Amino acid sequence: MNLEFAQSCIAQIPDYPTEGVLFKDVTPIAANAVALSAVLESISEHYADASISHIVGIEARGFIFGAALAARLGLGFIPIRKSGKLPRETHRMEYALEYGVDAIEIHTDALQVGDRVLVIDDVLATGGTACAALALVEQCGADAIGVAVLLNLEFLGGSSKVAQNFPDCDVFTVFPNA
Repeated sequence: MNLEFAQSCIAQIPDYPTEGVLFKDVTPIAANAVALSAVLESISEHYADASISHIVGIEARGFIFGAALAARLGLGFIPIRKSGKLPRETHRMEYALEYGVDAIEIHTDALQVGDRVLVIDDVLATGGTACAALALVEQCGADAIGVAVLLNLEFLGGSSKVAQNFPDCDVFTVFPNA
C-alpha cells in the first residue's frame, strides 16, 4: 500500500536536535509524489464527512501538508505563523515550551463564524502548539473540528492535552505506529 511506502520515506536522524533523541523527519514525504498523495488521501478519507470549509496549517511543516491538502480538497488555506510574521492585525496565543514561552498568530479576519476548520501539523508532541492553534481558530469564531498530524508522540501527552482542552476536536494520526 502507498501509505506504507510513505511511512518508509520518513528519515530517522539520531541525536538530533540533542543527544539521545531520534528525530523523525517527514519532509522526504513531500519530495515524493506517491508518498505525499498517500498522506493526503489518508487525511481526506478520515475527514470525508466532516464538512470542512478551511485548512489551517501550523508553521512550518504544517504549511507543506496543509496547503497541499487544501488544494486537493478545493478549500482555502490559512497559515498560523510564529509571532511577528503576519502583516495585518492578528490574534496571538502564547504556549509553554520546555524552557520558556512561545507564541503563534493568525490574522483576525482569516476565519468567520460558521467556518469548520481542520488544523494540520507534522508532529503532535506535548500539545502546546496544537492547543494554541485550536484556541486561535476559536478566537476567530470558527469551529475547530480536528487536528491531523503525521506523527503523534503519545508518550509526551499531546493528544491527551488536546482532548482535555478541546473535547469535541478529533485528533487523527496518519502514521499511528511510526
